[in-house]
Amino acid sequence: MKRPLGRRYGLWFRLRRLLIWLLGVYVAIPFLVKLCPAIQAKLVFLNFVRVPYFIDLKRPQDQGLNHTCNYYLQPEEDVTVGVWHTVPAALWKNARGKDQLWFEDALGSSHPVILYLHGNAGTRGGDHRVELYKVLSSLGYHVVTFDYRGWGDSIGSPSERGMTYDALHVFDWIKARSGDNPVYIWGHSLGTGVATNLVRRLCERETPPDALILESPFTNIREEARSHPFSVIYRYFPGFDWFFLDPITTSGIKFANDENVKYISCSLLILHAEDDPVVPFHLGKKLYNIAATSRSFRDYKVQFVPFHTDLGYRHKYIYRSPELPRILREFLGKSEHEHHH
Repeated sequence: MKRPLGRRYGLWFRLRRLLIWLLGVYVAIPFLVKLCPAIQAKLVFLNFVRVPYFIDLKRPQDQGLNHTCNYYLQPEEDVTVGVWHTVPAALWKNARGKDQLWFEDALGSSHPVILYLHGNAGTRGGDHRVELYKVLSSLGYHVVTFDYRGWGDSIGSPSERGMTYDALHVFDWIKARSGDNPVYIWGHSLGTGVATNLVRRLCERETPPDALILESPFTNIREEARSHPFSVIYRYFPGFDWFFLDPITTSGIKFANDENVKYISCSLLILHAEDDPVVPFHLGKKLYNIAATSRSFRDYKVQFVPFHTDLGYRHKYIYRSPELPRILREFLGKSEHEHHH
């Protein structure tokens, strides 16, 4: 009788020790984050998470993008960004085996251009991103996308200011080559923060894009961090904002979409899945309500398109929607009309 009892006691002792250790780690993490705000910045950017890992970003054709050219641009000294340019379906045959100059000249052909700003983690070669490029290319758009400094094979240290400057540099590079063709900006997830930063800046200097598309956007980084699944276990921790949200602000990270939209004057389309587990649907809806009532959008179309939970598009699969071509055709068709008249 004694042996099973002793074994049970030993098991309980080990379990108790494990629980005390877990509790210690749970309590220590907030203090660690508070003392080292750089940890929280890394968690926002996740630029060190390179998935899928074994991709040669110099070879977009390995991802099935046979009509795509890889470039490198230099927004600032000591900063280099890797760029992919996918041509529209009408140019696929001609694009085979062509060099960078041909691709740059192709931006002047009579097709609209989408500058795609991706979210955190991964690279421009991420699976869901590649699938979206294919969809947009098949619909007749040039797609230009890039990795911000510190992501993929791009050189530099990530920061909100740096990411926005990289986007501005690529936008200006496109505009220098695209002639009168419409240029649209598409941001996804964290990329929506870069997109509204960029478009606010473009509107302030009176060179707005022809439309802005925000896929799975949030209101600002503090509200998104509070709603993120990672924060669930700490949401009711005493001083949550002080421990976890203030270090983000201290690191100079705001991504204030809710403020930026008040200074943006161009057509705005918001796409959001109701079952998004990363950026809650209600944040996208809240952003739409702010934009829809903003004076800056008085003369422009503002549209919100929800995708029902049953569709299962979650955070990054809206590209699968058979409705997407129609939504873009109807929305961007009107944007082009506004642009030309």
